[in-house]
Amino acid sequence: MVKTTKTKTYDTDKATVVKKVTSGAYGDPAGYELTLYVTAEGDYFLYSFGGAESAYATEKITTMTKAKAEAWIKAN
Repeated sequence: MVKTTKTKTYDTDKATVVKKVTSGAYGDPAGYELTLYVTAEGDYFLYSFGGAESAYATEKITTMTKAKAEAWIKAN
């Protein structure tokens, strides 16, 4: 997935996975997947996607500061 802002592009195919969290089995309507990425420039973003009954039913990229990314890693 790719998300472009005014100044940056976040691409899951080009970034490095830092941490991945999954809940449920593939095809589970309540299951989801959260993946934290870092770009070559050091920008962090969270990719989220899940089943229709999950909190992440819509595929989304959320940008994060390094501090928020570190806090997310500790919490997950």
